[in-house]
Amino acid sequence: MSAFHEPVMLKEVIALLNLQAGGIYVDGTVGGGGHASEILRETAPNGLLIGIDMDEEAIRESGERLKSFGNRKMLVKGNFADMDTILTQLGMKKVDGILLDLGVSSHQLQTAERGFSFQIDAPLDMRMDVRQRFSAYDFINTASESELEQVIKDYGEEPMARRIARLVSAQRKTAPIRTTAELAALIAKSLPRKLWHGRIHPATKTFQAIRIAVNRELSCLERAIESGTKILRRSGRFSIISFHSLEDRIVKNAFSSRGGGCTCPPDFPLCVCNAKPTLKVLTRKPVRPGTNEITANPRARSARLRTAERI
Repeated sequence: MSAFHEPVMLKEVIALLNLQAGGIYVDGTVGGGGHASEILRETAPNGLLIGIDMDEEAIRESGERLKSFGNRKMLVKGNFADMDTILTQLGMKKVDGILLDLGVSSHQLQTAERGFSFQIDAPLDMRMDVRQRFSAYDFINTASESELEQVIKDYGEEPMARRIARLVSAQRKTAPIRTTAELAALIAKSLPRKLWHGRIHPATKTFQAIRIAVNRELSCLERAIESGTKILRRSGRFSIISFHSLEDRIVKNAFSSRGGGCTCPPDFPLCVCNAKPTLKVLTRKPVRPGTNEITANPRARSARLRTAERI
């Protein structure tokens, strides 16, 4: 399991999900099965876990880790944004809890041919689902300069997005940009040393932006919250771990908006939308990992956990 990351904030996740013996739970990012195995232990003897992941390797790895739980687990290769459809295909209607652990896994970062990391020279790829045709190579070499700038600015929160986009656009006119090392070197070249962000490599934010764009991560997250809310039973819990501000903002706003009920403009004398609150936010502020966990697992340092309950 060393290739797959340790489950982040495991105790906090288990506590907030309020697991019940015999319940049905969805792990929409099952990965190596770290969170899933604990959910299955806590819901013994007859709890059921539905594990979803776009990565075929994650499905295989979690299958091995969860083998001892027999038919108490069901593993599905798919996108968590489609969890309502997946549940219908499995002949189910409602679940008692949902967990999403967002972002890229340590295994994906460490597998050179997946092309996620600038620390390993490999073909530009970054697809979480390798069956997907569109890759980071396609994006970098076909997107317009203005689209490059917008994605790097919006998804990477990179203040030098225009400068990076301009240099990438100029370079690819000579030859396609094919590898992670080529792109990382180009980004580093475009940013003067004084603009490097401390210990963070200058390519970090741009690589994050490209990965998000290639995998449509933010729109998939929005769809997942919508579909997940539909399949939660009353009192069911929805927990989401995010790793950067863009994801966390979407989760916070989506949970809050579903807890507010009426969406009519404030100057309307009467409610005409008839909207009812569907979620109760249980974490007004995100739960953060403790110092000991961050020391043991540096990947956890940026994690934020939010949970809401179906009403």
